[in-house]
Amino acid sequence: MAEPVKVRFPPSPTGLLHVGSARTALYNWLVARHTGGSLVLRFEDTDAARSTEEAIDQALRVLDWLGIDWDEGPYRQTDRYPLYTACAERLLADGKAYYCYCTAEELEAERTRRQTAHEPLIYSGRCRHLSAEERAAFEAEGRQPAIRLAIDPAGETVIEDLIRGTVRWDNALVGDHVIVRADGSPTYQFSNPFDDIDMGITHIVRGEDLLSSTPRQLALYEALDAPRAVYAHLPMILGPDKKRLSKRHGAVSVEEFLDRGYLAETMRNYLALLGWSPDDKTTVMSTSELVDRFEVSRVNKSPAVFDPVKLEWLNGEHLRALSPEQYTDEVLGYLQREGSPLAEQPDRVREVAPIVQEKLRELSQFESFAGFLFGPVEMDAEAWAKVSQDPEAPRALAAAADALEALDSWDVESIEAALRSACEAVDLKPRVLFLPVRVAITGHTVAPGLFESLALLGREESLSRIGVVSRSFAAGA
Repeated sequence: MAEPVKVRFPPSPTGLLHVGSARTALYNWLVARHTGGSLVLRFEDTDAARSTEEAIDQALRVLDWLGIDWDEGPYRQTDRYPLYTACAERLLADGKAYYCYCTAEELEAERTRRQTAHEPLIYSGRCRHLSAEERAAFEAEGRQPAIRLAIDPAGETVIEDLIRGTVRWDNALVGDHVIVRADGSPTYQFSNPFDDIDMGITHIVRGEDLLSSTPRQLALYEALDAPRAVYAHLPMILGPDKKRLSKRHGAVSVEEFLDRGYLAETMRNYLALLGWSPDDKTTVMSTSELVDRFEVSRVNKSPAVFDPVKLEWLNGEHLRALSPEQYTDEVLGYLQREGSPLAEQPDRVREVAPIVQEKLRELSQFESFAGFLFGPVEMDAEAWAKVSQDPEAPRALAAAADALEALDSWDVESIEAALRSACEAVDLKPRVLFLPVRVAITGHTVAPGLFESLALLGREESLSRIGVVSRSFAAGA
């Protein structure tokens, strides 16, 4: 029977969890859930100067919002120092690692010399065969040694990457790298593969920026006689300008999309599509469909493009797919999270939300789009300019007011019938008559459905707003 798949997500808590890290977390989660395997969450917090509790808290919030759960952890590498120390001591005892007494100045001088001579920029290994006397002399000087892993320079390191195929490295170009610093702290190239070995990780799914780390990390597998993990290196994510995604492209911290009212299901759907697709036509997918269909082998090796416009469109699709009740709950939950005053009128929100469901692509648009239904109308300058320059507007408003005032029943169907009859009575096309009415009651040219808006505003408020605009025309005349 095949070994159960076990993957990990090991963020470094030195900053906000960004889009690239969120995609990596999602892909690992999808692999685990698709195969019936398990996911380990591990915070690689050995960089004491840059790691923060705030970053860990933010990562946990984002993962919780995205619905990415884990089966083990969260572990923290700072809690595992005794394990790294014991492993390093074993490697030293077995002759697979050695103490390096080189100073920073000596290493920089060596690097400069090798660069000038056009030699590989790797450590020369000069401390690899120090005698006991030489070591004692360095220690008498007060030098604190680092520990380097001894790399066999012969042959190649080769992997069969699930995405990139066969990848090779010349071992002579790898060099003996530091695994424990002089202060006793482990390096990434040591703690990361050690934890993967110790935790039984079978598949390593990570960004291609870490591909170059692979030969050094596999050297530890070899030194510890550990079975190799299977690697899959994900493509880079670019902005719309085809340059590496960064802050200049707008929101890159995942939590910013929560703040703008994106659904977690939208983000899972979109992040999954950044480098992967189940076929050449499917875009909108539920999370259960992603789990059923995700295969690492279908991940593209070419860079993925993060397109905010497509993400906004996709969020609109997911919002429209909700039931009216679910949509209303999402709107109300968003308003409450953001501290909007509209949240103080939950019953009104429940009345209004269904009529804007077809229009919004972000929940953050609700307040500006439907605010006219909660308080006084705020006239948009461009909308007013468009109506005020329309010679038919006064006649349209007058006809609409007459038709609405005559209604016995104030409901959507009656309002629509009355306004359409008004169009025929004054020989105006619906778009010509409806626009000034829409602007009068909403303050905008783009707004929720006209008939539904009038019904929610009520007879008195609707006629009052139409009257205000009509009188402004009369005053201007």
